[in-house]
Amino acid sequence: MNDEPAECSRAGCREAAVWSIHWRNPRIHAADRRKTWVACDEHVAYLRAFLGARDFPVEVAALSSERA
Repeated sequence: MNDEPAECSRAGCREAAVWSIHWRNPRIHAADRRKTWVACDEHVAYLRAFLGARDFPVEVAALSSERA
């Protein structure tokens, strides 16, 4: 297991990620396929809105709860 903190997926951001954003593009991904981005507190809303504007199904969860 990698103990290094994950970096935010927002372009140019090097902050530690504290959120995971699971999403899929229903036009090309099967229902059981999800991609994951991670985000810092500052960018979680931006990334969620970016994906939501494209009508992609999005789920956000605290990253620490998934690593436990």
